Amino acid sequence: MSIAGNGRTDSISLPQRLIHRWGIEVRPGYVIPTNPFLKGDNEQLEPIRHSLSTHFKTSFQFHPDSPVGKIYRGAYQGIGFACYSFGDTKEIGDPKAIYLFQGATLADVTPHLSINYEWNFGLSSGWHPHNYETNPYNGMVGSKVNAYMNVNFYFKQILSHQFDLIYGVTFTHFSNGNTKYPNAGLNAADLKAGITYNIHRHAPSLSQGIRDRASLTRDFPRHVSYDVVLFGSWRRKGLIFNDEPMASPDHYTVWGFNINPMYNLGYQLRVGASLDGVYDSSANIYTEDYITAMGESDPGYTFYQPAVRKQMALGISARGEYVMPYFDVGVGIGANIVHGGGDLKGCYQILSLKIKATRHSFIHIGYNLQNFDTPNYLMLGLGLRLNNQSPRY
Repeated sequence: MSIAGNGRTDSISLPQRLIHRWGIEVRPGYVIPTNPFLKGDNEQLEPIRHSLSTHFKTSFQFHPDSPVGKIYRGAYQGIGFACYSFGDTKEIGDPKAIYLFQGATLADVTPHLSINYEWNFGLSSGWHPHNYETNPYNGMVGSKVNAYMNVNFYFKQILSHQFDLIYGVTFTHFSNGNTKYPNAGLNAADLKAGITYNIHRHAPSLSQGIRDRASLTRDFPRHVSYDVVLFGSWRRKGLIFNDEPMASPDHYTVWGFNINPMYNLGYQLRVGASLDGVYDSSANIYTEDYITAMGESDPGYTFYQPAVRKQMALGISARGEYVMPYFDVGVGIGANIVHGGGDLKGCYQILSLKIKATRHSFIHIGYNLQNFDTPNYLMLGLGLRLNNQSPRY
């Protein structure tokens, strides 16, 4: 295995190149009271404050002496399964989550203790959603399946060549991305503790790895690459009418694109800008008062869509991406410069995950927020990367 452009060759044989890992974690948590249901407006008339989850994980890590292991220190990735409990099975359920995860070392404290990070992203099912007849209090969750997102920072203490002890803090978010109403979401801050079992791990030479990593990163050719993304999704929409919140019964489609030139500073970081276009068929929808004659049934409110030009926007955003094997995690903040007014005014924020399919293509999963607090829409699509000059490893 080689890195193009520098002539380096990895002498690690294929069976030893990967370290396979199995882990189990327990995460007791505090549920952040972000909506009335969690604050006590529920059937039990008690605040919902606590959560408990158990996680079973399998992953693989690149050998520390391989080029990838030296560039991305301690990088690992895998799949996890979690069982959650919030102390209210009847109204919330006991969700199960399956997710992708990736992590790496941030800093070494001692030769056997390090500070690490990890992100989790996947789907959770088994929720008991809001129902006017059978589950009327739950104004938090409107769907049986919700996205699961987590970021955690933790200490890893090496106990032996096979076993690690891990302990730290995490932040978790559940949401359906506005695909169904209600979508207040659930947030929790957790502690985590667990054990990881490593297969084929041997004691690495830390000082040599640091020297080699510095040499490898110096050889990186800085360059500008270009990502082109096409995305689509669906969403629900609510509005305030006569000072009362109202939810439209309809589903609305969203289509868009991103064209973003990115300056590649090194193996792990790229920064740049993006031209963002979107057509949101829920933007600026409205309803009107009506009068019914005495004795006639109430037909309910009708929601109207404005002209197409009031549902389209073109914006510019600043972007940054943290680059790792297989995945790129990105953030962005921007504003629409050409738009139809109303819902399309203000600034927007983007959180994205790019899953590399080939050297020049990727799957795009993103989430758009408005003004830092209002959930907007999902961004599910495909992307093409042009002028990718990053060395092969």
